[in-house]
Amino acid sequence: MTAEKVRLGAIGAGWWATSNHFPLFRDHPDVELVGVCGIGDGLEKVRDKFGFGFATESAQELLDADIDAVVISTPHDLHHDLAAEALERGLHVLCEKPMTLKADEAWDLVRRAETAGTVFLVPYGWNYKPFTVTAKRMLDAGAIGEIQFVSCHMASPTRGLFGSDPTHMLERWNSETAPNPATWSSPEHGGGYAHGQVTHSSALLFWLTGLRAESVAGRVTNAGAPVDLFDAGVVRFVGGALGTISGAATLADGDRYQIDIRMHGTEGVLMVDVERERVTLSRYDGRRESVEIPPGQGDYECLVPPVRFIELITRASTENNSDVTVAARSVELIDALLRSSAAGGAETAV
Repeated sequence: MTAEKVRLGAIGAGWWATSNHFPLFRDHPDVELVGVCGIGDGLEKVRDKFGFGFATESAQELLDADIDAVVISTPHDLHHDLAAEALERGLHVLCEKPMTLKADEAWDLVRRAETAGTVFLVPYGWNYKPFTVTAKRMLDAGAIGEIQFVSCHMASPTRGLFGSDPTHMLERWNSETAPNPATWSSPEHGGGYAHGQVTHSSALLFWLTGLRAESVAGRVTNAGAPVDLFDAGVVRFVGGALGTISGAATLADGDRYQIDIRMHGTEGVLMVDVERERVTLSRYDGRRESVEIPPGQGDYECLVPPVRFIELITRASTENNSDVTVAARSVELIDALLRSSAAGGAETAV
């Protein structure tokens, strides 16, 4: 890239795009908002509010415009085809999570991204927190040796979101556009806690550790909702490590999000706890470390990933903490978990 601005297009103009991504890109000095693609009567209002050059209901028109990059914030089941078309055009891609719903689609995007040689980022906010970055550096430096076992649990106050009542989410994010129940509480569109939330915790796990799932024996339950609210699985990883993955949508509204990842290795144990804001290392040789974390840093926000996307394009940064491969490993784990549950909990290869 030269000193010219990144010419950005956007596909999807709903709740998350308008409450998080578009304000950041509008205010970024290195971004020109070329066009926005969406549906509904409010599209022109979105265009005018954020300063897009044009608005269209045609994804093809948007992708064929003179743009360098695209942000995809559509319903989950549309991600693969749109991202694939963008990569075919040589565009940089920021694609919302989950990147896809099926493992084969995820790895197809990995191959396409490698061929295109462009930036591909999936905006997982916790992967960019200073304390998780510190934990990653500790692991990369061999702080716990070879990983033998991991536990990865997530819980959040999202029972209404997956049960078709997004009121709490609107209050939390102060958005003018409601989350669409057709995305979050519809099995056909990839709704449910696994795709909607375990995607966060598993992507954090895979980025931290570099592990990849080999097989999963899992169960999910809906507890009266149209999609899964509770998820649990036993995971075998490539190389022999064992682990557990779990999630629950039913924290009380206003409770802090929970992600608790514990990694046991040949030389010690590292714990990352976003709710209580702790990163602790306990080595078998007696060494102990605790990372100092300012209060509130564990709360979820997604301010860094969209900015990092632009920095990667302009080469102001080289650190992509949630690239296409990390996202694909998350997708294949969740895909196998859901297939295993549908098969009665049988061990299922990714």
